[in-house]
Amino acid sequence: MSSDSRPIVAVTGGGGFFGTHLARDLLNRGYRVRAVDNMFRPVRHAIDELLERDGFELVEGDVRYRDALARSLDGADFLVHLAALSINKSVVDQAESLEVNLLGSQRTFETAIDVGVQRIIFASSASVYGEPTKLPMHEDDPLHPATPYCLSKLAAEHLLGFYGRERGTPWIALRYFNVYGPDQKVQAYYTSVVLTFIRRLLAGEAPVIQGSGDQAMDFVHVKDLARATADALVSKETDQVINIGSGVSTSIAELAALLIEIVGADVQVVFEPRDTYVSRRQADISRAKQLLGWSPEISLREGLIDLVQYVRSTG
Repeated sequence: MSSDSRPIVAVTGGGGFFGTHLARDLLNRGYRVRAVDNMFRPVRHAIDELLERDGFELVEGDVRYRDALARSLDGADFLVHLAALSINKSVVDQAESLEVNLLGSQRTFETAIDVGVQRIIFASSASVYGEPTKLPMHEDDPLHPATPYCLSKLAAEHLLGFYGRERGTPWIALRYFNVYGPDQKVQAYYTSVVLTFIRRLLAGEAPVIQGSGDQAMDFVHVKDLARATADALVSKETDQVINIGSGVSTSIAELAALLIEIVGADVQVVFEPRDTYVSRRQADISRAKQLLGWSPEISLREGLIDLVQYVRSTG
């Protein structure tokens, strides 16, 4: 048996974009991190870096398989459940999306409680709101999920609440808004537009906006998101659903203009027609401030400047 007394945080999806950022934050706070990932979209260089650090381990596993989950989660003190398929994937393949995002979540929650985790943090999504009735969007607002991804996130929130009541395990579901930052993949709906715009601008090409450009998102930096998630592990308040966003609504046209300015490009935005799932988002983050003592620290301008420099340096 290990003599290391540091608590273990198991992170499903821990080898991906957000998972590797979260792992760094948790290691810096003195936790051990066990990343559980099926390695479908790993951030390999980040994983390699983390494997050099004391307290990090990578376990290859899939949330759909209970036996693998039991082995992966055994001995963990806390669980952060990130693993999921994207919105785009859920529209193309509803069956696999529901299997991973809903049934996988159910198996993950149940298995984690069976092996004795002390608290569960679930990565939900602002997409559960669908088209909002008002801005900013509050946790108690009506919910209108529009895709299998959104439906599965909302259903998983309710499942987690059920297990919390039935088994007594504390939990928090964090409704993440539009995360962006270094190492993000381009498959994410809306948020990948940040990286796509940057790559086009650095190549001397104009940003292409699908739709009118009036659609507005709440962009929150991945480091702020990681900090909120780690804060949730020690919050005195539990059994809560909490928005995690910047609290600022930014249109896609405004985003493109800001990036053109940052890059210093001499181009004009190109607009292409396209239907959109959601036209506007802005998080009410008062509950996060009150219950977690959290608020975002990285402005969109600051985060984009750093991301442009990162993309330039990494090619």
